[in-house]
Amino acid sequence: MDLVIKNCKMANRTGEFFIGVENGKIVEISKTPIKGDEYIDIKNNYILPGFIDPHVHFRDPGLTQKEDFKTGSMSAANGGFTTVIDMPNTVPKTNTYEALKEKIKIAKDKSVVNFELQAGHNTLEEMEKMVELNPISFKVFMDLESDESLEEIFSNLGKLHQTTKYNGLVAVHCEKQSIVSDETKKLQEKEENEAIDYSYARPASSEDESVKQAIQLAGDNDLKLHICHLSSRKSLDILKSASKNQPISWEFTPHHLLLDNSAYNVYGTFIKTNPPLREKQDSININDLDENSIIGTDHAPHTLEDKTKGVWSSSPGIPNLETVVPLLLTEVNNGNIDLKIIPKILSQNAAKVYRLENKGKIDINMDADFTVIDLKRKGKFNIEEFKTKAEYSPFDGWEYMGMPIMTIVNGKVVMDKI
Repeated sequence: MDLVIKNCKMANRTGEFFIGVENGKIVEISKTPIKGDEYIDIKNNYILPGFIDPHVHFRDPGLTQKEDFKTGSMSAANGGFTTVIDMPNTVPKTNTYEALKEKIKIAKDKSVVNFELQAGHNTLEEMEKMVELNPISFKVFMDLESDESLEEIFSNLGKLHQTTKYNGLVAVHCEKQSIVSDETKKLQEKEENEAIDYSYARPASSEDESVKQAIQLAGDNDLKLHICHLSSRKSLDILKSASKNQPISWEFTPHHLLLDNSAYNVYGTFIKTNPPLREKQDSININDLDENSIIGTDHAPHTLEDKTKGVWSSSPGIPNLETVVPLLLTEVNNGNIDLKIIPKILSQNAAKVYRLENKGKIDINMDADFTVIDLKRKGKFNIEEFKTKAEYSPFDGWEYMGMPIMTIVNGKVVMDKI
């Protein structure tokens, strides 16, 4: 074997294992020793299928003062992620053949982890060209579109699915433009605004109505729907019901699971994000995680200057790649999550939705992507130790128990804290 990883515990199997790797693939899993050219001893820690983040913003090209594909992918590796899916709202937008081709080159040159790219929507003709470059899905920011334009966008995606190799998966940001616009205008008329007003300007009802609309449009056009950063309790109930009749998936962020909008009174505009943190009674929480859930960090870094321009002008977004795994492992240690669902919510389920056929499981012939975790490692988050360019996090200073200590991508170690 090129590589043998020894003294491995697995979340869903009893005993200790040796894992043999050749040419970046898993070729043997055994309880007895395997001969190899190189050995890694993970010292009886848990080895899990490499974590997949289906939602990152690496800001490259055009906004690299916030993040680039090198620092973003290093942040991913440091956080235990072996694969990331990058979003198209860069400068220029990744919504033309040439822009997608350029971003693929940037990512290949800079990334230290596996990557996939989402494409932005455009004319049917332009999207047909983009399909040749195999974007993993198309992304629609519904909060930026009118009802009329959404009808056209989904119709074109439906035609694209029928006539090309496009897999029919559409990822959506669900907030209804008309509701957000009306509520924002009302709040801006106040004499003075506080950071928490931002959460009222984009209320849960805007997400709920947008989710209903997305379900309808996806169903009408035979598309598979993936809801990004779900934050509303009512939207979750709507999706659970609708998913019985059509192919629908959704993801949760760590900030929506662990914080509500009272956090604006502590963190101010540093916690500003879209969709915003919800009022407690409207919000999802950690108890909503089950074996079918997906975690998407919505890693969205900005400069400190971008985050301190007041309620309305500060940029929305939170960096999450280096905090989410310890946060979730802390919940495991606190008895709020079963360790057995961690491989599913951080790897297997995203691999299934995004059709990453060789990822998401530790099995023969799968890619040798692994995340090693130490369930008992304690510490406090320190933003100065992170690899991201972002210099802020609402979780900075939080205590954790449980940490990713090694990240292996295609059989190569890209992070080692053992």
